Amino acid sequence: MSSNDISVHIAHFENLLGSENVKSDKLHKLAYSYDATREEREPDLVLFPRDENEVSQILKYCNDNKIPIVPRGAGSGFTGGSIVANGGVVLALEKYMNKILELDTKNLIVRVQPGVINKDLQSFAESHGLFYPPDPASENQSTIGGNVSENAGGMRAAKYGITKDYVMAVRAVLPNGDIIRAGKRTIKDVAGYNIAGILIASEGTLAVITEITLKLIAKPKLSRAAMGVFDSIENAMNAVYKTMASGVVPVAMEFLDNLTIRAVEEKFHKGLPKDAGAILITEVDGNLDSEIEYQLEKIEEKFRENGCVDFKVAKDSEEGQDLWFARKNASQSISIYGKKKLNEDITVPRSKLPDLLRAIDGVSRKYGFKIPCFGHTGDGNVHTNVMVENLEDLDRGHKAIEEIFKIAVELDGTLSGEHGIGLAKAPFMNLAFSDEEMNLFRTIKNAFDPNNILNPGKMGL
Repeated sequence: MSSNDISVHIAHFENLLGSENVKSDKLHKLAYSYDATREEREPDLVLFPRDENEVSQILKYCNDNKIPIVPRGAGSGFTGGSIVANGGVVLALEKYMNKILELDTKNLIVRVQPGVINKDLQSFAESHGLFYPPDPASENQSTIGGNVSENAGGMRAAKYGITKDYVMAVRAVLPNGDIIRAGKRTIKDVAGYNIAGILIASEGTLAVITEITLKLIAKPKLSRAAMGVFDSIENAMNAVYKTMASGVVPVAMEFLDNLTIRAVEEKFHKGLPKDAGAILITEVDGNLDSEIEYQLEKIEEKFRENGCVDFKVAKDSEEGQDLWFARKNASQSISIYGKKKLNEDITVPRSKLPDLLRAIDGVSRKYGFKIPCFGHTGDGNVHTNVMVENLEDLDRGHKAIEEIFKIAVELDGTLSGEHGIGLAKAPFMNLAFSDEEMNLFRTIKNAFDPNNILNPGKMGL
């Protein structure tokens, strides 16, 4: 936008929203210029809509004036999805549109605005004896709208699935200002196209979600955590898919490789076995003690059949939290290996996990970077971290990442299990999708957003 245009647009938005909800000062633009990638791209304006009607009017004006606009929740994403690609407006939904609107205990449904924090929704549901399972690592900050836009996962995905499995319906505003409802409150709904499904994981490129109807379930009464120590990473990965195929479905099945174990131990001194090939941390839940015991016995059996040298079951929730400490603090711990962390979240079928980790080790040796890995092996989602010590080696680091992406795709996997594509992974979309598939994505984008004002430049579109 030119300076003359900005003054005109500011006057319009101040008339619509009030001057307190239109920000063009340096501090606000800086605050909304980055996400967890730490790449900074300043918007021209930051707008704080108070309701769906104001979102509609903002979008219509931006569409008429060809102004790029980026919907944003907490800005906790790892791919640049909530920052502008090249100027424009950030539509900040966290300030006002953050309410839990309805709890329907008869049909196990909750209706929320996009700015509701994930952990707040979990706590609200649990206070009524109910359960909202999706638990991204950013659950204390990330918003439900952002979770839906990125189709966020979490540690409990192994048993309970990811965000898409709980979205029943959404209300959304199209770029021209039209307000639509996609999906229904019913368990079954096969009338019309699955527009809600298209909007999930669309990263704000098709519409601005203003309300979400989510499925809840009854909260299990009991849970127990356990940890298995393995002599090699390959044995641990074999234990994952063989356990999941045994009839036991843990709530979570997380892993740390040797580099990650050593980093956590160096930073926090938790008594972890620094010479272990890998650690698997798991949790089971249920409503009967016998159910819990059976699951733990079966898991230990499969673990020990596949190279587990030590298996520990937490006696209580406090000890369980202690077992989970290493996994929950893995990301910050591995900073000991480099100044810059190139963090990706590739996903492969569980049976391909041994092949994936073996190939990543080859990339590490080829490029000379330490690549600690940890993550959600219960659903095949691995966080790979190319650690760059000297910033002049960043180009080589990105080449290593590209090789890892190629390996994941060759193993029938995908570029992302939960972080999304955004700006960071947009250049690699051609590795995972054919020209025909990318053209289809562009056709869908054009049908929703012919003027390309909504989050342009993301997802390689």
